[in-house]
Amino acid sequence: MAIRFPNYPFVLIFLFAPLLVLQLIPCDAATCNDCFIQSRAAYYPNSDEKGTEVGACGFGTFGAKINGGDVSAASALYRDGVGCGACYQVRCTNPAYCSDNRVTVVITDSGSSDNTDFILSRRAYAKMAQTEDLAATILDQGIVEIEYRRTSCSYPNNNIQFKIDESSNYPHYLAFVIWYQQGKKDVTAVQLCETGNLTCKLLDRSHGAVWAVVSPPSGPLSIRMLLSDVEDGDETWAVPVNNIPSVWKAGDVYDSGIQV
Repeated sequence: MAIRFPNYPFVLIFLFAPLLVLQLIPCDAATCNDCFIQSRAAYYPNSDEKGTEVGACGFGTFGAKINGGDVSAASALYRDGVGCGACYQVRCTNPAYCSDNRVTVVITDSGSSDNTDFILSRRAYAKMAQTEDLAATILDQGIVEIEYRRTSCSYPNNNIQFKIDESSNYPHYLAFVIWYQQGKKDVTAVQLCETGNLTCKLLDRSHGAVWAVVSPPSGPLSIRMLLSDVEDGDETWAVPVNNIPSVWKAGDVYDSGIQV
């Protein structure tokens, strides 16, 4: 005997409902990578409006002016230097004086103050307020409740650049820092390659964002960077178009010719 379903369309809806739920759960979980995290932030009390020139990342004067001076020190997010150059959206959460707008800051230093994740430049800290008058209010407080999330760094008018660190000594010791790190990935490894024979050497992270090698090879050099996404595990080698010349010197800045 055949079984009849008088309300056939409703039976189909009932049967497919669990499948729809199963399909929605992974999608919702994936968006949690963009969720905001609750924390606290302070600011550099003894600095000017911008950042510090002696940050732990080794950016020097660049670390004070990058992103218009909207920069920050980080505690756990510093990650022994891996976090240098990463960008975060930060906003304070008290509706009495905090703006709904979020300020984007670049990590240039390491530090914490009374269970904070960020120590912002005065400029970035004040921009979280609704008005200039209320900026004075949050500056007086010194520490505010915030929410933050990782975001992509964008420097549309600049390629990635390599600044030869002042500690370098041609031709015996080469150290450099990566400027204008772009996107949402970390630089987790760096190779120095001889362009003549394509021989590459994996470099050590000296400190912060500074990579170094003793007895570097001679001739024009290519710097390759491994860009890693901690959220999805994706890794990509970025290969610059331009090379470091055979004769380099401390303080020089070289344009990679690429954006990522």
